[in-house]
Amino acid sequence: MIVPQQKTWLTVLACLGIGNLTADVSQAAHPNYPPEPTVIEYVVDPHWPNRPAELGPRGAVPGVAVDAEDRVWCVERGEVPVQIYTADGRLVSSWGRGEFGSAHSIRFDREGNVWISDFAQHVVKKFTPEGKLLLTLGTPGEAGEDETHFNRPTDTAITPAGDVFVTDGYGNRRVVHFDAQGKFIKAWGSYGGGPDQFCLPHQIVVDSRGVLYVADRNSGRIQLFDQQGRSLDQWTGLIMPWGLWISGRDELWVCGSSPQWWRKDGQYPPPKDQIFMRFSTDGRLRQLWTVPVGLDGQEKPGECNWLHCVAVDSKGNLYAGDINGRRLQKFVRTEKDQPPAAP
Repeated sequence: MIVPQQKTWLTVLACLGIGNLTADVSQAAHPNYPPEPTVIEYVVDPHWPNRPAELGPRGAVPGVAVDAEDRVWCVERGEVPVQIYTADGRLVSSWGRGEFGSAHSIRFDREGNVWISDFAQHVVKKFTPEGKLLLTLGTPGEAGEDETHFNRPTDTAITPAGDVFVTDGYGNRRVVHFDAQGKFIKAWGSYGGGPDQFCLPHQIVVDSRGVLYVADRNSGRIQLFDQQGRSLDQWTGLIMPWGLWISGRDELWVCGSSPQWWRKDGQYPPPKDQIFMRFSTDGRLRQLWTVPVGLDGQEKPGECNWLHCVAVDSKGNLYAGDINGRRLQKFVRTEKDQPPAAP
C-alpha cells in the first residue's frame, strides 16, 4: 500500500521526469521484445516493377510465376499479356499481343515451357519461353465437356513426367488429365460439396510426391488428390483459396480471403480481407500474412483488391497479382525494419 508521503514523492519524481527514467531503465533491463527477430514481415516495394509505358494501360493480373532464375512472369489482361521481370523489377521481355481472349494463369513445366490457360477461348496453350505456340488443349472458341473441349478452364499443373492436369473450371466442375503429348486420359469431378466434387476449381499445383492440390475457391476448400483422381484429404475452414504456388521444398502458398459465404442475401460480397498462408504438405499452417483491402481505383502500395495469384522466389519474397487493383506487386521478406531502398 502507498502511504501519503510516498504519493507525494512519486508526484515529485513524475514532475521531474525521474519516474519515466526509472521505467526506461527497467525496460532496458527487462525488455519485452525478443533479442532476435522471431516474426517474418513482408514490406511492399512501391517502386516494383518498373513497368514501361509502351505496355499500355494496366490490366488485371490473374497469374504470376517465378522461374528457376528468379525471373517473375505474369499474365496481364492488357495489350501485352505476358511480361517477364527481373527480381529488381526490370522488364526482360514481353509477348502475347492478340494471342488470348482472357488469360487466367501461367505455369512452367520441367523443360521451361510456358503454359497459359485462357478461359475466354476455352483452351490451355503451351509456349516456348520466347512465345512460340507448341500445343493447344481444347477447341478454341468452343465450350464443352468432353475429351476435346473445356468450359472456361482456369489453371494447369504439369508433373515432372509431363502429365498435364487442367482445372476446368468456371463452366465445368472437373479436373482433366492429359499425357505429355496432349492425349486425353481421364476426367473427374462434378458440381457439389463432396470430397470428389467442386464448386469452382480455381487453381491446381502438384508436389514432389505427385499429390495434386486443388483450390476449390467458392467452397472454401483445398482438396488433395492422387493422379488417378482419388480423394486424399480436404482442408476446410481456413481460407477462400484463390491462388496456389508450391515451392521446390513443397511449401504450399495460398492466397485469398478469410472464409465467408460466397453468396449472401442474394449477392456475392467482396473479400473482407486479403491473406497469404503457407502450409506444409500435412496441412499444418506454418505462416500467415495479411494486407489491407484497397478501394477500387484508390489502391495504395501494399494493398490488394481481389487478390488472385501468388508466387514466391528463392529468397522468400512474395509476388501477388490482383484483379480490381490491376497490378503486380512485390512483398519483400524481412526480419528487421529495413524497407526497400528507393530507386
